[in-house]
Amino acid sequence: MPPKKTTTKAAPAKAAPAKAAAPTKAAPTKAAPTKAAPAKGGKTAAPVKGSKAPAKKIVKKQDKSKKKKIVKKSWKSLHKHLFEKTPRDYRTGRNIPPKRDLTHFVRWPRYVRLQRQRAILKKRLKVPPAINHLAKTLEPNQAANLFRMLAHYRPESAEQKKARLLAKAKQEAKGQEADPSKKPRVLKFGLNHVTQLIESKKAKLVVIAHDVDPVELVVWLPALCRRMDVPYVIVKGKARLGHLVHLKTAACVALADIKKEHTNTLEQFIANTRPMYNDSVADRKKWGGGILGTKAQAALKRKEKAKAKELAAKK
Repeated sequence: MPPKKTTTKAAPAKAAPAKAAAPTKAAPTKAAPTKAAPAKGGKTAAPVKGSKAPAKKIVKKQDKSKKKKIVKKSWKSLHKHLFEKTPRDYRTGRNIPPKRDLTHFVRWPRYVRLQRQRAILKKRLKVPPAINHLAKTLEPNQAANLFRMLAHYRPESAEQKKARLLAKAKQEAKGQEADPSKKPRVLKFGLNHVTQLIESKKAKLVVIAHDVDPVELVVWLPALCRRMDVPYVIVKGKARLGHLVHLKTAACVALADIKKEHTNTLEQFIANTRPMYNDSVADRKKWGGGILGTKAQAALKRKEKAKAKELAAKK
């Protein structure tokens, strides 16, 4: 009989105590989003908890109605050679330069410069009441009515007088008596003549020009008219008065005699204008001028604004 094999179990060896490993923090791992497989029947399965829902793809539909616009080229763009730019050249012997406003560079005549300077001085300086009163003229409508009436009393011109005297001389040469005509009713002009009519109270209306130069010739006339209680008016333009009496200019004109058809018109006109001139007391004491220029006015406004800001800041 073969001898039986005896097996001996080895005792378990004690392992050497190992040092405890330092605890390590496990890095948080994000679970990758898992796509749910489509279930049977074509329906998608519900998303797993903790996973994001799959983003839906947005497909833009192309509008078939919108077609590409075909831009037609204009006839001008196709024929550019016919429309070449030809810039102008203003050098000597080339193109004529355009017209400009050269009034700033014009040396105006002496009388133009003087009248402009005088107008500015009358605005800047303080004007006494007697001179300032002459600036108060009739309104355009009233002046037009007055000149329309005065046109009926224009004196005869030199040609008309010559023709009248020739006809009178021919009648006397033939032995005929000349027609005894009445004294003509015409406008009276000339400072001395008008002054005499005012002093004798024969003048029914005195018309004075506002732009007489020198002003000393006429400045006392409104006071004389008020003293003698003769109605007077001031109109624009010594040339307009001169035209009535066949002269270049006239300082003043007076109406002494008047026709019957114009009596009512004259009385109504005097009634409208007397409060403005003869009876106006306030205008006799009113000074004129003292108007600053645009630059000075702007400077004053800036100072006023600065003062207003300071006062507002203090409050």
